[in-house]
Amino acid sequence: MKLNAYLGFDGQCEAAFRFYAQCLGGTIEALNRFGDTPACDHAPETHRNRIMHAHLVVGDQALMGSDSVPDHPCEGIKGCSVALNVDSVAEAERVYAALSEGGKVIMPMDKTFWSARFGMFVDRFGVPWMVNCEKDA
Repeated sequence: MKLNAYLGFDGQCEAAFRFYAQCLGGTIEALNRFGDTPACDHAPETHRNRIMHAHLVVGDQALMGSDSVPDHPCEGIKGCSVALNVDSVAEAERVYAALSEGGKVIMPMDKTFWSARFGMFVDRFGVPWMVNCEKDA
């Protein structure tokens, strides 16, 4: 069993997943649009180019997401964060800098009592992240 985060966006899913693939070195496995599905007639014309399902693979992990539709508007991501655990301080600092660019820093990347590096931010797409490196390997 694996647990995967599934993120919701309001028209920015494709841009977000391309950004995440670039920052994390992952591979986009799917960017399925509402207009390309058998049920495309049920999606408003204005939403047919939006992403119905995105799937990004990073190593043996996956991040998934989609854009909203008018019946279920995106209200932002609240009360949770995507948590990244990396193996080195250099990688923690690289990923933090890349993903937080254009976003809002909540806690700058720094040494803590529980880790060699930890930091929190909300990225330019409104997704909260935590980056953690337990020890410098």
